[in-house]
Amino acid sequence: MTHETINGKPVHSAAKMYADEFKAGLLDRREFLTRASALGVATSAIYAMGGLTQPVHAAAHAKQGGTIRMQMEVRALKDPRTWDWTQIAFVGNGWLEYLVEYDSDGSFNGWLAESWEVNADATQYTFNIRKGVKWNNGDELTAEHIAYNFDRWAEGEAEGNSMAARVDSIVDPETKKAIDGAIEVVDSHTLRLNLRQPDITLIPGIADYPAAIMHPDDNPEDLLANQIGTGAYKNDSHEVGVKSVLVRNEGHDWWGYAEGKGAFLDRIEFIDYGTDPSAWVAAAESDEIDTIYENVGDFVSVFDSIGWNKAELATGSTIVVRPNQAATDADGKVIFEDKRVRQAIAMCVDNAVLLELGNAGQGVPAENCHVGPVHPEHDASVTRIPHDPAKAYALMEEAGMADYEFELHSIDDDWRKNTTDAVAAQMRDAGMKVKRTILPGSTFWNDWTKYAFSSTNWNHRPLGTQVLGLAYKSGVAWNEFAWSNAEFDALLDEANSIADAAKRREVMGKIQAIVIEEGVTIQPYWRSIYRHTRPGFVGTDIHIAYASQLYKWAVEA
Repeated sequence: MTHETINGKPVHSAAKMYADEFKAGLLDRREFLTRASALGVATSAIYAMGGLTQPVHAAAHAKQGGTIRMQMEVRALKDPRTWDWTQIAFVGNGWLEYLVEYDSDGSFNGWLAESWEVNADATQYTFNIRKGVKWNNGDELTAEHIAYNFDRWAEGEAEGNSMAARVDSIVDPETKKAIDGAIEVVDSHTLRLNLRQPDITLIPGIADYPAAIMHPDDNPEDLLANQIGTGAYKNDSHEVGVKSVLVRNEGHDWWGYAEGKGAFLDRIEFIDYGTDPSAWVAAAESDEIDTIYENVGDFVSVFDSIGWNKAELATGSTIVVRPNQAATDADGKVIFEDKRVRQAIAMCVDNAVLLELGNAGQGVPAENCHVGPVHPEHDASVTRIPHDPAKAYALMEEAGMADYEFELHSIDDDWRKNTTDAVAAQMRDAGMKVKRTILPGSTFWNDWTKYAFSSTNWNHRPLGTQVLGLAYKSGVAWNEFAWSNAEFDALLDEANSIADAAKRREVMGKIQAIVIEEGVTIQPYWRSIYRHTRPGFVGTDIHIAYASQLYKWAVEA
């Protein structure tokens, strides 16, 4: 960490480099904010370094009290480190909070960690835990509590624990647990992480929704039993597939009140109307809901027409239609073992058509590598294997799979179903045989990583290396592709150790090319995302990564 200061705040040497790159036009505003704030630089200092005028936010037109009702799938609660859908977090975040918050503008800000510092080569992170924060059982939040969470996150062999991929730089590759000395409690409110290798994705990783901070005395397998947390709310009732209700925890003096952070509402209801958007419209028109979790496809214009307020964001959210490289059929054949088969599937599909038919054109086409323009490291010169149905069929013949019938699974909702339908149609147009299997969400999500050929949605992540580490690195919990590539893994580690934007983009270009050439996935487009809210409420705008930010929601004053 350098000792130079701006506006009285310490500034990391790499942040100064990012400011120079931003001024030179090498980084856009979002990249600059993301990179510099991840190093612990205060927002005011970042704006000063970049020669930017910090926006002045008008006082929120919010009043204390009231209820809001949101249409949302109500899922079963489970250990936070295994949360795999943000809808789970929306309920759990009533009482479980985060060390760091990620905002839609690309910046990271302190939450339970008031601030943090990163050394020059990003191998040591020091967190200053916010003082005066109380758990709702009366305990004071300490660095020991945070150390407990990092230790749990590092357990690589815990089933479904995606946090192990996010904190991989403190995990021993042999024991699959935290390295001795990696998690250091300096004092009651200071925690230091000593990494085994440089890692610039650590802050983005612990700002992601499965990184909710738990009390050591709570039971992660039964979150509703004790509900020990630092947040402003508690759960009053929770019925999977029906309804979940948060109410203000009147017996808890939430730390955010003194900081002016909101938590205005007395009651938040999440009501499950299933995956058919027409049911959401009916609920809106019947005055049964006040906002929706997310709008999709043609229903964006429908909600526009009934006069609800729309929030819209261009994002790194997407869908993947992927072959599982370990899956076998009834005869024991490894269906997608041959790279030619995977390449052929990608080649027969026009991604622009998938965007139009699957998501009503709301977004931009992608290049089948899960890294795009919203990511700082994206190399725009690397593009997909060209769309060529005739060549795709020739590859299938060459691989001896021209007569094989593929089964393609999807959920039964709007945009994911429509996108997957369009993939199947284009495969058939290229001469391939495809059976479509459409499942209700309650069935589909039970085995989402296990299907041989299926589609799943992926949320926005701030860094391209972050999403690649979560989904494509060998052996990680969310690697639904069952893909393993040593060269890819090594390049990903290398990219995460590079601060310089141009150098990191050069490595990312190699990574993107490997994912594309290996035919790992059809990743067809980047989505614009939408939320509609009934007039009379504020603070409900959709977040770029679907963070709940419940404390912002309010009845309009």
